[in-house]
Parts: sequence; structure tokens; C-alpha cells
Amino acid sequence: MSSSGARRLDDEFPDMSAAESYAKWRYRLIPDHLLGEVLSKNWIDNAIPFAFLLIVLGLFGGLIPNFLSLNGFTDLARQLGEVAFLSIGLAIVMLAGGIDLSIGSTFALANFVSLTLINYLGWPIYAVVPAVLAVGALVGFVNGVLIGYLRLRAFLTTLATLIIVRAVVDLLILAYARKVAMTMTDSDAWYFLGEGDVFGIPVNFVLLVAVALAAHVVLSRMRFGWHILAVGGSRRSAYNAGISVRRTVFFTYVISGMLAAAGGMFYAARLGSVGPDTGIGLEVTVLTAAVLGGISLGGGRGSIFKALIGTVIVLLVTNSLIRLNMPSGSTPLVLGLLLLLAVAVDIRWLKNRHKLLSRVYVSPTYFDLPDAPQTEAGSASPYAVNDRFRGVGAIGLGELDGPEDMIFDSRDNLYTGGRQGDIIRFLAPDYKRSEVFVHLGGFPLGLAFDKDDNLHACVAGMGLYMVTPEREIRCLSDETNRSLFSIIDDSRIRMADDLDIAADGRVFFSEATIRYGVSDWAVDALEARGNGRIIAYDPRNGSTRTVLTGRVFPNGICMVGDGESLLFAETWACRISRFWFDGPRKGQVEPVVEDLPGYPDNINLASDGSFWVALAGMRSPAFDLSLKMPAFRRRMAQRVAMDEWLYPNLNTGCVLKLKLDGTVTESLWDLGGQSHPQITSIREHKGALYLGGINNNRIGCYPLPDADPNWTSQAAYWGSK
Repeated sequence: MSSSGARRLDDEFPDMSAAESYAKWRYRLIPDHLLGEVLSKNWIDNAIPFAFLLIVLGLFGGLIPNFLSLNGFTDLARQLGEVAFLSIGLAIVMLAGGIDLSIGSTFALANFVSLTLINYLGWPIYAVVPAVLAVGALVGFVNGVLIGYLRLRAFLTTLATLIIVRAVVDLLILAYARKVAMTMTDSDAWYFLGEGDVFGIPVNFVLLVAVALAAHVVLSRMRFGWHILAVGGSRRSAYNAGISVRRTVFFTYVISGMLAAAGGMFYAARLGSVGPDTGIGLEVTVLTAAVLGGISLGGGRGSIFKALIGTVIVLLVTNSLIRLNMPSGSTPLVLGLLLLLAVAVDIRWLKNRHKLLSRVYVSPTYFDLPDAPQTEAGSASPYAVNDRFRGVGAIGLGELDGPEDMIFDSRDNLYTGGRQGDIIRFLAPDYKRSEVFVHLGGFPLGLAFDKDDNLHACVAGMGLYMVTPEREIRCLSDETNRSLFSIIDDSRIRMADDLDIAADGRVFFSEATIRYGVSDWAVDALEARGNGRIIAYDPRNGSTRTVLTGRVFPNGICMVGDGESLLFAETWACRISRFWFDGPRKGQVEPVVEDLPGYPDNINLASDGSFWVALAGMRSPAFDLSLKMPAFRRRMAQRVAMDEWLYPNLNTGCVLKLKLDGTVTESLWDLGGQSHPQITSIREHKGALYLGGINNNRIGCYPLPDADPNWTSQAAYWGSK
């Protein structure tokens, strides 16, 4: 859009300034992005079962006197210490994409075996416990072999084992129930297992908490747990990733059988009953608890905490219906309705949560850029376009994929990164021979050498890394201190971008955005929000701290040379600022230049004491205007396909030379875009300027006619060696 077009808009909308003022304050005071952040959290799935729990507590708390009494919660905890073992076992099976309908029968079998061993045979408790768990594991073993290795249908298989195990229990009760019931043990340990407590807390509930914590650690922190979730998410993908799907499924059923047996053993210790109705319908109760708690029927989504919440809800409902003297059949009716409701919510929430998240996560705000300076060719502007980079030399043409930054070591070898996760070294003096220096695995962005020739790299999605001259890779930092009031978990470093090293060894690096990653970083431009920060890593004590927040896509970092301050670029804000990290002005930020004609990226030293700045692209009137129209950008993000969104113009490469006072003394362009259509980094070295670009397939080399042919950044930083 031309300037005359903008004037026509102002004429057509005379109250534009009032609208802009409203938009500015509305988007400043109402942080819309918080809704998207909340919906993106894994724990948001707990909101629905937790809401169910609050509804149940409120409903029955108003209907039943003393519903929330201490004795009532103690009884609930003791029952929970029996039923929740089954819920945990079933949750593990469901997370792997299976189902186990035999847990009620296994519960009954474990109850009978426990009483037989402790009462009739007189076994000591230290022998009874492993024996009962082994019985449950045997049932799980059968299920695991049939379903995991023979690949039978889980629903039909466990339905068959439910019938078979229940028949075995009925036969055992018919033959031995009287003998078992006629004998009672006098074991204090057995009584303690069923009726004892630890500081007033039922002992079975204490053991349940321990098992639940162990299961949570396994699922969230250990390889076997990750395998379970991977198998539940997609068995084919898990198999292609090298996971033993059959073995993983097998062990989930063994674990389920053992936990069902544990619940049956605690039930036997508490009641001592071998009635034929033990465990009947329990599989429906536990399945309702698991689904109501948020365990996905499709597998791969859920947690132990969700299973426990669902179990609490179901026990509260069933106990409350009994206390209200509801007629026979009301309890299974309510549980059936709850199960239908839970299945419907699971399906609809899973489908619509991501749809809602896609509509609200991108949250633009109001941002008013200063007017862009003139760039017309032949004008007196220091930004006047030219074609000095046309025909510039190329290093590694066709061998590289995204050399975002490059740097030289003390022996003049050239290093750069690429999308394949490698750092490539081009050997001096002609840079025609190359080798893979190291493979980092992530996309290396900013690069810097310290005084000992250790190469530091910002690796997108991974953090700050160091590579020694002997090619040893060390992770220096992948997390920083979390903001106290931040909904976003900003402790993890997602988008480490550029870096520089202070004289005392501290590494200052930018994290361009805490909301987006290397695959969708450009979406941050639509928000124009201060999602970025500057972080400092101190090798003296290994600490990492955020030193500056609220920056608009902070990118290039360059030390000023006074040991107290650095320059940093804010790409979408089109400005460069100076930040004091030490000295009397510590913590202050001062603008150096605020109205660049394009989007600044990396900053590096020049041989004459000034600074080179790469502009990754040039501003456009249309996008500048859209920054003052957050509602427009929001509608665009919601209604238009992502590949048709309005983005910043990142297709014309330019390099500026900048003094510390903000004076631009020189500009170099590749106007035709044939040699370097996008320039994200520059490095002066021995009389030449080297150019990198995140979307280029080469490194450019441009001879500088008046530069010092012996100057190197390594010597400027650390002295000659």
C-alpha cells in the first residue's frame, strides 16, 4: 500500500486515531494470549474431571448431612486404597491402547486366594503378599500373551478371561468357601494391612500413594513409560521407531493383573469375605472411573492423576447414593449414565480442544512502528538501495542448507550450521574443502568462539551448547529461571537464536520467542508481542538467568567492548538497542536506532570499530499497517489458511554499517535477490565480508575495498595467538 493509499484510509476513517487508541489499550490491558497458553497445557485435560469432582462435592454435600466429615473421608480413603489399584492398572493398559475387562474377576480371585493362604493354610503374610501378586500377574500374563504376542482383540480376549476367571472363583468358592470361612487368622500384620493406619491415614491408602507416585514417575520420566504412551498414540509409528510393541503391551497386562490382585488382597484383609458376588461389576466401575478421569479410550492420552480423580468421583457417587437410600439398581444406572457422559466428553473435547486452540493461540496485539526511512536509489539516504552484492562470491554452493550464521577460528577455518543438525567446517585458505565438524542434532543458529577456541552455538529447540577443539559436545544450558507469574512455562529454552561472549566468559544469548519453535517462528511476527528475552550463562558457576524480558523477537547479540554493555536487535520492532549488563547503568536499555527500513538479524564487529547489521528482509507498508490492526490479524489467523497469511517481507538481503551512536554510514544491497535473497548474518574477516542466510544454500564472500586485510574478530575479542 502506498503512502497516498494510507492517506485515503485516514480520510475515509476520520476517527482512526481513536480506534487505534482503543486497540492499543484494549490489547495492552487484556492479555488474550493467556487463553491460548492455558488451552495448550497438558494439565488442562484435568479441568473437566476436576469440575465433575467439584459438582459432586457440591451436590451431595448439600443433600447429605456431614457429607464432608473426617470419618467420611477416612472411609473413602480406605475404599480408595482398594479400588484405585485397579484404576491405575486399567489406566496403564488404556494408555497403551488396550482394555482389560478381567480386573473384576482377578480382584475376586485375589480375594479368595488371600483368605485361603492366610486363614486356611496359615501362611505368613510375607509369603501371602508375593503369592497373591503372582496370581494376578498370571492372569495378566495370559492376557498379555494373547493380546500382545498373538494379537487377539483386547475387548473379546479380556471378556473371555473375565468369564473364565469368574468361573474358577465360583468353583473354588463352591468347594472351599466353608473351610476358608471357618478359620480365622490371628496375624496382627494381616489385621494392620486391612484396618491399620499410619498417623490416622489408612495403610492401604499410604501404599496407594506410593504406587501412584511410582507409576507417575515411570510414565513421565522413564523409557518404559514413554514406550507405553508411544504405543497408545500410534502402534505403527512406535514400531517404526524401534519400540517393541508386543512386549510393551504384554507388560501392561501383567502390571494390570498385579495391581488388581493388590486391590483384592486389601479388600480381603479388611472384610475377610469370600462371597460369590465379590468383584461383580467392578470392571464397569473402574472403567467409568478411568474414562471419567480423562483416560482416552483411544490410548496415548491420560495420567495416573486423572485415574485417581475419576476413582474418587465414582466412589463419592456410589457411596452417596447408598446413604440417600436410593432404590436398587440406581447405582449401576447412574454409573452407566456417567460412563456415557464421560465417553461423549472424551470424544468431543479431544476433537474441539485443538480446534479451539488453533483459533485462539495466535494472539496479535497492537504495535505501531515508526515511519520507515527512505530507501530510493540515488537519494541521500544512507539506506539508498544499490546492487553492490550482485555477483558476490559463493562458498559451499549447493552443499549447505540454511547457514544462518558463520564464524572463523584462530586458524582462519570457517564454521557454519545447517538444518541437518551439523556444524560444517570449511578449511582455510580457499574454503573449497569441507567436513562435518560435529553433529549436534538440532539446527545451529548463532555461533561464537571463546578465548580457548571452544565453539559456542545456539541450537534451536535444544539450548546453548559448546564444542571443544577436540569435538567434544557439551550442553551448557537448556533451561533458565522461570518467571514468577508466567502462565507459559518459560524455564525451557525453545528458540535460542544468537549469542556473544563477554570478556569475563559469560555468554549472553537471545531467545527470540518463548511461544514458538524453529518450525513456526515467523508466526511470532503476527503477534508483535514481547515474547522474547535475553539470557546469560555464567561458566564460573554454571548458572543461567534471564536478564531482560519483553523483547520483540530479540535476535542479534554483539558486545560493545566496554565490558558492561551489548547491542541487541529486535527483528519485528525494526530496532537496535543497547543493554547494560554491568556497571553503574546495569539493567538499563537505550535505543540506538529505532526506525530501520527492514528486519535486523545478527550484529557483528567491523574492523573500524563500528558494527555490521544484517537485515533479513525489508518492511512493507501493508504489513506495517496491519500491525496497528490486531483484530484484522486475528481474523486472518482464524479464517485464512496458514500459507496465505500476511507475513513480513523476508526476501531482500541488505547489510548496514552502524556506529554506536546510531549513525548508519553504509548500506550494501542485493537488490535483484540472485546472490543472497535473505541475509541473516555477516562476519568481517581479513578484508572480506561473509554472508549467511537461513534460507540460502551458500555463504557469500564480498571483498571490502578499504578494510584491514589482517583484522579478525578472534583477535579483536581475545588478542593474537
